[in-house]
Amino acid sequence: MRKNDMELVSAEATQAQGSASDRAFSFVSAPAFPAPASIREAHSLFDADIIPFDPRDAKSSQEGAALAKACREQTLGDVVALEGVGLHTGEIVHMTLRPATAGHGIVFRRTDLDTSAPDVTDILARYDMVSDATMCTRISNAAGTELNTIEHIMAALSAFSIDNALIEIDGPEVPVMDGSSSEFVAAFTKTGARQQGAERKALRILKSVVVEEGLKRSELCPADQFRIEFEIDFDNPVIGRQVFAADIDEAFFADELGDARTFGFLKDLELMKSLGLARGGSLDNAVVISDDEILNEDGLRFDDEFVRHKVLDAVGDLALAGLPILGCLKTVRGGHAMNNLVLRALFADPSSYEIVTLREEGASVARPSLAIPAE
Repeated sequence: MRKNDMELVSAEATQAQGSASDRAFSFVSAPAFPAPASIREAHSLFDADIIPFDPRDAKSSQEGAALAKACREQTLGDVVALEGVGLHTGEIVHMTLRPATAGHGIVFRRTDLDTSAPDVTDILARYDMVSDATMCTRISNAAGTELNTIEHIMAALSAFSIDNALIEIDGPEVPVMDGSSSEFVAAFTKTGARQQGAERKALRILKSVVVEEGLKRSELCPADQFRIEFEIDFDNPVIGRQVFAADIDEAFFADELGDARTFGFLKDLELMKSLGLARGGSLDNAVVISDDEILNEDGLRFDDEFVRHKVLDAVGDLALAGLPILGCLKTVRGGHAMNNLVLRALFADPSSYEIVTLREEGASVARPSLAIPAE
């Protein structure tokens, strides 16, 4: 078996290959759309160029064929306040999540800067805003403002079908909390979601798109609902090879994925701390492995917690598509970079997807079962 080089990624080990320079992944040369100059322009670009869809073009015959009621966009039911330690700074970070209007999307606002100009403080959570995926998923705006480690909160927002929110944060990284999405799940379960007037759209995969890098492979392919099939393979007896496959919805995420913690190796954590990084990393927010031993006193939350956390990360990274996905992610030895690259490959080929209106099957329910209108 090929021995994988290991690195701590948000206190998580990923399956890296090749030299250290290979692992320092950059999106500068990756296929991307021009960075928008403002949040307003970003939304315009999203609507006009990245996903060419205008609801005014919908055919009345198509609408008539869809007997089920259209789902609606959703925002938070109330304001949510959270705080926790930043993984790398080790400092307390405060977040306030606010409901936002339909069509707003998920926008992070840095409140710790010297300006309140939205073009500087605001970062739209979208795949082509990703500027690095070496140690976590980092997004940046045209002004150079950055925010790290967004994947766990994005996963929970996506799983709970929260389309629109303004997230105010007073630091450069989302707090790591306990290394999972559990506290976000608890908060969203408590506050609930509020339906809005706009019909909810989804991204339906029409044909497979594939990205490969060495032994890594990620594919987005057609499926009737959102599904992830994930395989990891580490040259470590504690992790080894693990495979996980499931259709992802709110209940499944809350019960089976949300508690899965990030993970990493003690030797990497010690190295990063010696370099002034991972100051907030500890056994309280990561599963830490030393050779063939798990150092956390309570052990694992799931026998396959490692691959479950990789699936959690993938849910958050794919949420940067900007719309819920009707399709399946199949990935081997993947991670943040591969998740983002497969989205870029998807949007680079407009024939590989279409936009559809999500519709409820039968009567309105709190968490609707989704169907696609007949063509």
